[in-house]
Amino acid sequence: MNRTERFYHIDQLLHERRVVPLQAFLDELAISRATFKRDMEYLRDRLNAPIVWDREAGGYRFETANVAGPAYELPGLWFSASEIHALLAAQQLLADIEPGLLAAQIKPLQARLTALLDSGGHGAADVARRVKLLTINRRGIEPRHFGDIAHALMERRRIEIDAWNRGRDTLDTRIVSPQRIIHYRDNWYLDAWCHLRGALRSFAVDAIQRVKPLKDKARDIADKTLDAHYASAYGIFAGKPKAKAVLRFSPERTRWIRAERWHRDQIGEVLPDGGYRLTVPYADERELLMDILRHGSNVIVEAPAALKKRVAAEAEKTAARYR
Repeated sequence: MNRTERFYHIDQLLHERRVVPLQAFLDELAISRATFKRDMEYLRDRLNAPIVWDREAGGYRFETANVAGPAYELPGLWFSASEIHALLAAQQLLADIEPGLLAAQIKPLQARLTALLDSGGHGAADVARRVKLLTINRRGIEPRHFGDIAHALMERRRIEIDAWNRGRDTLDTRIVSPQRIIHYRDNWYLDAWCHLRGALRSFAVDAIQRVKPLKDKARDIADKTLDAHYASAYGIFAGKPKAKAVLRFSPERTRWIRAERWHRDQIGEVLPDGGYRLTVPYADERELLMDILRHGSNVIVEAPAALKKRVAAEAEKTAARYR
């Protein structure tokens, strides 16, 4: 635990036990005697904590009589980046839910989240006003379809769906066995076994225009197989990697890219000129293509040749529109 957390733990022990021996503090906090001494000096000198050593009781306690000086108050706790993101994301997701059957159950959850945010030492309303989670490119989904998909997923039943293929602009009917629902880049996706193709496929939930629950039991795919399929390649378009994209970024863009995580198996290398070479495995270039193009002239595809050709062609078509 960090220093501020130790201060709160010391305060809690003193309030709960009234008198706390030195060794109890050292055991509970897992710190050395020297560290505890520095913490105690800070609590007394900087935070005005009325903590005294009671020789007769054999431990530390709060002095309750004749306490002079400024009031004792611990500094407000704050959340880690992951904690505040989780709390605000949950709060935002609940706020987006339309009134329905679960309204009575959701209200206590929202109250609990508000209490957790308040526990950080700052008001929940102020936190929500000062810290924002911005969503981009979020597409609306049909709540009824999402509910039918989620129910089939948990009940392990097959469903028949009509999914709009945006690339071909066609409406495809498929019977699938739902495996997982994924929230990725502010949108929901269904990972499922497609019985027509005999393979795993991902469907954007917002593109599913009809869901028909079936009585047939869903085909179960092992978690290990799902992880290998959906996490082995870059982006949402999963599958066995067909190649590794080798991207060279300019020294200017390196300041940002070297801190980004594109894939769990990526390889990064700072180049002599200050640039950055990033290598990521991919199975489908569609999403990768979009991410490469958003960096414009600050990135060059070094390999493979097919991806390099595809990016160059897209860049040329874009430039042609401005001529």
